[in-house]
Amino acid sequence: MKDLLIVEDDPTLGEGIRLALQAPELRPQLCRSLADAGELLSRRSFDLLILDINLPDGNGLDLLRALRRESEVPVILLTANDLETDIVAGLELGADDYITKPFSLAVLRARVNTQLRRTAAPQAERVQLDGFTFDFGRMEFSRNGVPVELSKTEQKLLRLLVEHRGQTLTRAALVDRIWTDGAEYVDENALSVTVKRLRDKLEDMPSKPRYIKTVYGLGYTWAVN
Repeated sequence: MKDLLIVEDDPTLGEGIRLALQAPELRPQLCRSLADAGELLSRRSFDLLILDINLPDGNGLDLLRALRRESEVPVILLTANDLETDIVAGLELGADDYITKPFSLAVLRARVNTQLRRTAAPQAERVQLDGFTFDFGRMEFSRNGVPVELSKTEQKLLRLLVEHRGQTLTRAALVDRIWTDGAEYVDENALSVTVKRLRDKLEDMPSKPRYIKTVYGLGYTWAVN
């Protein structure tokens, strides 16, 4: 499932884009202001943004500039301006594509699919590192040849950490990607409990973890030793 964020203040156009992109493998969400988009992006991650440049509370390029300081998520700009200077400004700030209004929703869908294909790097089902063997396809896990039993939630957390080892994953991003059953509320303690249980099973000294490290104030990382 890919999560898309649409930032468009025109309610008719925004809802039209959302409905056009709705699909079993895509989950689009609509925001109508920079403030709402910024607040949502601070709490969770997305696989692609569709970002209008002209918004009621500012310029979409300001959000793009801030986003590029910490994320490489694909961004497609929507603009009513087809001037070369506007297009170049967006691309130089890190936009991946642009489309000028009015536009065909079929063309937008094609552009979205192109960006998602470019960023869809295949993930290894079997990972071996530092004595660990994690086979996510068979759901078999071991350390130094000794099997380790993991719950489904622990497996999801482990896979996210290992696939992004060396990177800090925020608590909000982890909660959003682990608990994907549509629940409106997840106790914030649930992630802490899952991290503790995973450490207890994988770490020699869970109180002084070597692998699953806390990045205080942000989240967790699988440390590259």
